[in-house]
Amino acid sequence: MEKEKLIATNKKAYHDYELSDEIEVGIVLTGTEIKSVRESKVSLKEAYCYIEKGELFIDSMHIAKYEKGNIYNHDEKRTRKLLAHKNEILKLLNKVKAKGYTIVPLKMYIVKGRAKLLIALGRGKKIYDKRKDIQEKDVKRDLEKALRR
Repeated sequence: MEKEKLIATNKKAYHDYELSDEIEVGIVLTGTEIKSVRESKVSLKEAYCYIEKGELFIDSMHIAKYEKGNIYNHDEKRTRKLLAHKNEILKLLNKVKAKGYTIVPLKMYIVKGRAKLLIALGRGKKIYDKRKDIQEKDVKRDLEKALRR
């Protein structure tokens, strides 16, 4: 099994959404974009996915300009097409329309020289859910500290 090289994670998504149905998709990149991705100059923080005319797209994903690029360098926040099977896209579309989910990018990584993106369906958490999660993390951290001593 080929090792994957983690490029970027979207920690904010894990905090802001209840996540379900993770799917690995490919992403269409230009030459200078993939070079910047290999240098881990990617941010998924404000990125979101949407479906238009039966195709999956990601918007507002920041890929920094390639330092050694020339006039053919890419636009940093352009809309990029995601590659997924038709039936996966239809499943996502049905849940997004019916149940009020959004499609959130979680991780970007490289496997066998190809950039992949892990996306999931997310439903926004309420403020009290976020507080509860923070409280649980604090308790877990305190417990681990006590066990180490």
